[in-house]
Amino acid sequence: MNNINWGIIGCGDVTEKKSGPAFNKVPGSKLVAVMRRDAAKAEDYAQRHHISKWYSNADKMMAEAGINAIYIATPPSSHLDYAVSALNKGFNVYVEKPVTRNAAEAEQIAEAVKKSGLKLTVAHYRRAVPMFLHVKALLDSDVIGDVRTVQIRMWQARKPKLVADVANNWRVQPDVSGGGYFHDLAPHQLDLMLYYFGEPEHYNGFSINQSGATPADDHVCGQILFKNKVVVNGSWCFNVAESETIDSCEIIGTKGKIMFPFFGNFVTLKTDSEEKTVEFVHPEHIQHPMITKIVAYFKGEGPNPCAIEEAVILTKIMDSFTLKS
Repeated sequence: MNNINWGIIGCGDVTEKKSGPAFNKVPGSKLVAVMRRDAAKAEDYAQRHHISKWYSNADKMMAEAGINAIYIATPPSSHLDYAVSALNKGFNVYVEKPVTRNAAEAEQIAEAVKKSGLKLTVAHYRRAVPMFLHVKALLDSDVIGDVRTVQIRMWQARKPKLVADVANNWRVQPDVSGGGYFHDLAPHQLDLMLYYFGEPEHYNGFSINQSGATPADDHVCGQILFKNKVVVNGSWCFNVAESETIDSCEIIGTKGKIMFPFFGNFVTLKTDSEEKTVEFVHPEHIQHPMITKIVAYFKGEGPNPCAIEEAVILTKIMDSFTLKS
């Protein structure tokens, strides 16, 4: 496969700048076609982004557009069906996070990947962003010693500024998103924990709907014990005063700590001898580095930057925090 010719299923907000334009900026990659159920919006997207083909039906796009890879950027409720359909039709797949609404659906995708023998990557793109690679380099250098605990706090008001404002607000409709804002934001955070610390041994938590403002739970707490004895504690609340919002991760070790926001642009290292903050300028298209790695993987020139098996573990962790017994 010398060139990766992409078709997007679901050319909505996330594809406008975060991902869509990057497909044409990676050597050997081209965005050929886009699909959205609203034909007028699909046509508008194609014209604005200078894409030659647009569709309102995914099957028709996959049959006619001359593509060999699919990027699924719809809400999570349709990820399973679109991913399995694309794999069955012979396409390699890049699928947005969360990969599915729950672990049972993620396992079905994993089985479809195994059966097809094709390639699928999940959009945990922070694994390729320089700021988060800097954190990994600090951890690997042992500058803070043995990691003892990680404290994650994501507290936001009822309409988080970190989330795109859309008319139907599907993110707080559990049948579409899998849950609430936790399901939209926490995959980025929890996947980095897996990327940094490896295989988890135990995880549990709980969630409640404190405000009753939406059908989704708005307060989630969870903890993970990794096999290397790192302990992660997380608190996600989407029901606090604007003045009390926070996006914070503290990785605390025997020699110091690393502090950073998941949706910010700086990393602070603090030890007994120094405190240093490094600021970052994120890529214009935040998924560009990840898409570069995916194109290499699809062409057989590099490893999978985030396999479905890893996403299955992530969804199991999220389920353990949010599913009611």
